[in-house]
Amino acid sequence: MDLSLDRRGLFAVLGGAAMGAAAWGQAPTPVLAGREPRIARQKKAVKIGMVEAGESVLEKFKLLKELGFDGVELDAPSGLSKDEVLKARDATGLTIHGVVDSVHWSKPLSHPDGKVRDEGRAALEIALRDAKVYGATTVLLVPAVVNREVAYDQAWERSVAEIQKVLPLAAELQVKIALENVWNHFLLSPMEVARYIDGFQSPWIGAYFDVGNVVLYGWPEHWIRILGPRILKLDIKEYSRGRCDREGRWKGFASKIGDPDGDCGWGEVRKALKEIGYEGWATAEVQGGNREVLQDIKNRMDRVLDD
Repeated sequence: MDLSLDRRGLFAVLGGAAMGAAAWGQAPTPVLAGREPRIARQKKAVKIGMVEAGESVLEKFKLLKELGFDGVELDAPSGLSKDEVLKARDATGLTIHGVVDSVHWSKPLSHPDGKVRDEGRAALEIALRDAKVYGATTVLLVPAVVNREVAYDQAWERSVAEIQKVLPLAAELQVKIALENVWNHFLLSPMEVARYIDGFQSPWIGAYFDVGNVVLYGWPEHWIRILGPRILKLDIKEYSRGRCDREGRWKGFASKIGDPDGDCGWGEVRKALKEIGYEGWATAEVQGGNREVLQDIKNRMDRVLDD
């Protein structure tokens, strides 16, 4: 879980309310009009770092399986033994559905130093290869970071160039790169995310949509409808605007999934997911803990995601 890192700074939403999709060069894929929405069936998972119970990978996987989770998401590169991970996967039947690039904050693809970008790209390639070994279908990537030293246009150009170098490997391995929306001062509008993804003209890149991350400056259902089939995976957390106003913006994440003071609007989220026909993975990204904590997380995910 990355909440300890200052990754979610605000950036102004695209200026000009009248700006249409045509201004981006390519309109977002529309919701499937005139068709009965399918029932969205989300498979539920957690990030491996949330599992504090269990000494071994096998014990952690067994616990998740017992609690009713369908899968788990690992970090890569990581210090885990691949043999141990694969044995635990095969013994429990728990799916490793994805991996998270573990260095995209420390060595971002937008860094002004070309050597750092090279290291970041190499780490992404390792994550893709690890994902292939585990049978995962995606690598979660924060594509760039904008700050005082990295201008917005530089972040765009550098990250696009680095990702383009890696897409042939993604295609070879049949593992997709899934871009997460975070507070990194970059790609914080669904229209812009759509444009960024579409610019690659590749089926091997899409969106890893974090529901809670957009609540401070938007509404999740709007993002879901605009991004549509670009959404590859979901991250699940809550956010409370009231707590943000009273206690500071980071405290907005202190509310638990589905709490009454949360502002994700899960009913509208479910409706939007149905409209785009999303039937994929939903992974909790919240404070983890022992068996009881993880069971509560699973129960909360069931309540907000299942009809």
